[in-house]
Amino acid sequence: MYTVLVIDDSPSMRRIIKDMINSIDEFEVISEAIDAYDAREKIKEYEPDLVTIDINMPKMDGVTFLRNLMRLHPMPAVVISGESVRGNDIFDDGAVGFIPKPETGEPMSSFSERIKENLLNLTFLLKRYTLKKPKATKKVISKKAIEVERKVHPDEVIPLEASMLNGKKLIVIGSSTGGVESLLKVFKGLTNNLPPILITQHIPYGFSKSFADRLNDNSSLTVHEAQDGMILEKGHAYLAPGNMHLTIEKASGKDYKTKLLDTVKVSHHRPSVDVLFRSVNNTVGGAAMAVMMTGMGDDGSIAMKELHDNGAYTVAQNEESCVVFGMPAKAIKKGAVKDIIHLNDISKYIIEFSNNKRR
Repeated sequence: MYTVLVIDDSPSMRRIIKDMINSIDEFEVISEAIDAYDAREKIKEYEPDLVTIDINMPKMDGVTFLRNLMRLHPMPAVVISGESVRGNDIFDDGAVGFIPKPETGEPMSSFSERIKENLLNLTFLLKRYTLKKPKATKKVISKKAIEVERKVHPDEVIPLEASMLNGKKLIVIGSSTGGVESLLKVFKGLTNNLPPILITQHIPYGFSKSFADRLNDNSSLTVHEAQDGMILEKGHAYLAPGNMHLTIEKASGKDYKTKLLDTVKVSHHRPSVDVLFRSVNNTVGGAAMAVMMTGMGDDGSIAMKELHDNGAYTVAQNEESCVVFGMPAKAIKKGAVKDIIHLNDISKYIIEFSNNKRR
């Protein structure tokens, strides 16, 4: 049984969400909170397995609360709101799902079905989290931490030293909201004779290992949760671990190896797509293929433009097939993308790039 804390300032909406969640066999609402400060105390008291967060709340909006939560006490969070985008499209900082509130005239049965489908899709992640979740502590979320997190440029973590000489082929993928299921679809279509693939998916701590295992089970590739110092191999893929930046560097001979960085968040994320893409540009330059997939915000757009300008092959998922057309849209707007393609075609383009049919 997975326990849930519902955070919403509307008493009626809290009751509706609570009843709908309690109707799902594997879930139980353990408590409710009316705002971020109330939620902070309830999290310390109950240590739920999952929180649902509304965006429009008094005292502190849900976006700021979510950022602070993921920075100080990473845990599964699903946004349930009438707003799909807020500010700079960064409300998904660490969130593992978004459920739109019912529109005017929409039957509650549709809303209930969305909640059920979303939560049941998270059970493989929740199982992993409950084995590792932190114990309650009075320092979980302090009042002092109630602040808007500064947006860090990739320069502060990894300087741009773009390689002028092309190295061996690599494929890098960045994704966020909607990326879990979208990546599964892509990996099912890939063959096992491809150059190494590196993935940064915005995912909370404790989830990346089980997600890498799921990709591995649904693909002919061998998929790992990246560890420090792994030699990159053909037919293998490496997923950035939650709460760590994934980069690469030269190893002995012509090989490359992974290097994990435990530094500040970049573009509000750790792992960050910008950090991965820039390290690949610094190492293999124009020999890379970069794929930007569904997600909110602009993480990855800076380094993808640098890759594009250095001769790498860059593609972005199109708006029609994205759950959220945020990260691809920002990369396209920067002029960082050569081809805009449907989710269904991403695996084909990767295979064609690997066979020298795409540049």
